[in-house]
Amino acid sequence: MAKEPGNVDPSSMLASGAGAQPVLAPSAAGATQSEPAVTLPRLAPLRVPEAVHWPEIELGPKAGKLALATITVCALAMVLFATHGPTTLVPRASEIFAGWEAGPLYQLLGPLKVGAAATNYALSALILAMLAAYFVALAALRTLSMRMLVACIVVVQLILLLGPPFQLTDMFNYLGYARLGGLHGLNPYTRVIGQEMHDPVYHFATWLNLHSPYGELFTALTYPLARLPVPVAYWIVKVATVALSLGFIAIVCGCARRLGRDPRYAAVLVALNPIYLVYAVGGFHNDFFMLVPAMGAIALLLARRDRTAGAVLMIGVAVKFTAILLLPFLLVGAQTGRRRRQVLTGAAVAVIPLVAMSLLLFGFSLPNLSQQNTLLTPWSFPNLLGYFIGLGGGTSGLVRLASVALVVAIVLLVRRRGDWISHAGWATVALIASLAWVMPWYVIWVLPLAALGSSVRLRRTALVMTVFLVVVFLPSSGKVWSLIHLDPMSGSAGQASLTLQSKLSWYR
Repeated sequence: MAKEPGNVDPSSMLASGAGAQPVLAPSAAGATQSEPAVTLPRLAPLRVPEAVHWPEIELGPKAGKLALATITVCALAMVLFATHGPTTLVPRASEIFAGWEAGPLYQLLGPLKVGAAATNYALSALILAMLAAYFVALAALRTLSMRMLVACIVVVQLILLLGPPFQLTDMFNYLGYARLGGLHGLNPYTRVIGQEMHDPVYHFATWLNLHSPYGELFTALTYPLARLPVPVAYWIVKVATVALSLGFIAIVCGCARRLGRDPRYAAVLVALNPIYLVYAVGGFHNDFFMLVPAMGAIALLLARRDRTAGAVLMIGVAVKFTAILLLPFLLVGAQTGRRRRQVLTGAAVAVIPLVAMSLLLFGFSLPNLSQQNTLLTPWSFPNLLGYFIGLGGGTSGLVRLASVALVVAIVLLVRRRGDWISHAGWATVALIASLAWVMPWYVIWVLPLAALGSSVRLRRTALVMTVFLVVVFLPSSGKVWSLIHLDPMSGSAGQASLTLQSKLSWYR
């Protein structure tokens, strides 16, 4: 769950607003379901504390099917639009837009001339429709069969696979660092992509003057791609990302069944979330390389395979270090001293070959997280707090204070009794709130824990985070912020961060 870089331009980012009341009524433990697409028996919702007054809204099967169809059609429309030619939806498409990047649907609609403003409004409308359909699907999930949900999830992700990465070029950064080390023999933790300017991937990458912030295991896994042509490596990463995404959803649903929860709710809450689809899957981000082992560790612990759970979690940590956040909660979930020792033993055994691999390939150099901690995004909590209290944005002092608050929150959550999965979810919320660099898809770190935990407030928080992140990154929202004179990056800290981003994006 480490922070991942990407050039931030709120005026060109995809997002949406909320127009529907969220529904939080997953079925109770032990609920059964039938596969045919018929109206299912009414299932009792999870108990909500008396202090929480959250109205239950239920819709019928027609509304549910319409919601699934809307999400599918909107995803297809976005991909068709992204592949017809250079647009603001595809990074650097105005400079270079190869047919192999666009995919098999390239120019299927023929050449279209659409202005930037019209593009922003159209994309905003599509995401708004997906967000509304998401809440409708949550309200109608009792009338939807698991088979229908699985079909929708698979079809939508396959549609997204056919298109180019949306908005950010992080995937080309992965390939840039892979070729830097695997092809050119340069350590990606001490060298930069700009030093391979004659490599074809140079023209697609973003962070040309930044040492790699990605975990050593992830970097090592990408090294074999360095010897392949860029188009081939590009499609391998895309296929692997979508496959991992589908595997991740399968693990989440499996955990839901083991916990006695309705897997349909977990599937809808996580896999039909517009941020999950448009930003995480549509952007082909490497978070799934971390989320699969992290969620796998939870599944293994629930199956009482404690040693393997600890080992698998370390794989996620080697991809993105902040996956270590889950370890103390796994120990709480283990309950007994013997099981906790097994978790720690498995983790320790797995660390040995991972460290050996890192030393062999990269020496004593580490991922560049320290420099990344100095970067800000406009809508991160530390930057907003610093902006509104007159400090000029997210100063280094505020960011350090947020980190201290995160540690305190984790300690308090670990010591609390109750549902350890929900506590892990709240710790993840605290992590995101502490980050100076926040991107929309970070919400997918919280969604599976919210789906599996018993905390209604956590699920509500995950949905509120979804709405907030899509709204603030709405392409057409820039005009709104301008009208109300809201620019969180206008302060001294924000300007310093923008200057640093510019330096890291260009190699001279």
